[in-house]
Amino acid sequence: MKVSLFVTCLGEIFYQDVAKDVVEVLERLGCEIDLPAGQICCGQPAFNSGYRKDAKKAAKQMITSFEDSEYIVSPSGSCAAMLKEYPGLFEEDKEWQERAQAIADKTYEFTQFIVSVLGVEDVGAVYPEQATYHSSCHMLRLLKETEAPFKLLKNVKGLELLPLKNSYDCCGFGGTFAVKMGPISEQMVDEKVRHVQESSAAVLIGSDNGCLMNIGGRLDRREIPIKVKHIAQILNTRA
Repeated sequence: MKVSLFVTCLGEIFYQDVAKDVVEVLERLGCEIDLPAGQICCGQPAFNSGYRKDAKKAAKQMITSFEDSEYIVSPSGSCAAMLKEYPGLFEEDKEWQERAQAIADKTYEFTQFIVSVLGVEDVGAVYPEQATYHSSCHMLRLLKETEAPFKLLKNVKGLELLPLKNSYDCCGFGGTFAVKMGPISEQMVDEKVRHVQESSAAVLIGSDNGCLMNIGGRLDRREIPIKVKHIAQILNTRA
């Protein structure tokens, strides 16, 4: 099975190790991975800020870059969800809308692909720790993915997954929201941090690097010794 990795902006700039873990897990599960060189930002910052013309430019580049892919997999529920928004960007251009729909139909978030396409729920990971899981907004509300991460984490040997109060609440990142609405974003991430502390977990796991950067940054700023890990890092841990 051939998989094209959509690494995302944050993945390329800040979280190369997460991308490596994604590749290693998928290769171990029998996938052949490629990294289309033409990929850029998915256009989500422009789209969320109302700049549809700029979002279309990014979308066209992404569509062209991934058009020949069999499957597109991303370590970000948020960015994967953006690719599924592409058909709506081209409502007045049927040719590009059809090409956008083809991209949307073969795009998956990392854990979603493992569980729903590969049919795997145990990747053989071992991680003896107490952890909790943050459910990111776009993965829940746009991708409608509620089960895949938990099915995989349930089968990680040694991992005790603790409940997180209001796990479905936004962490306050929201891309440009954190920049435009800084004081509100700060209150939201402080509430998230408080709930993570209340869980007694030593590790916070998530499936979106944006959320993890935001929460992890706040934990560091407040000198709270809770580790932050992308789920790919957990699934790629072996005995």
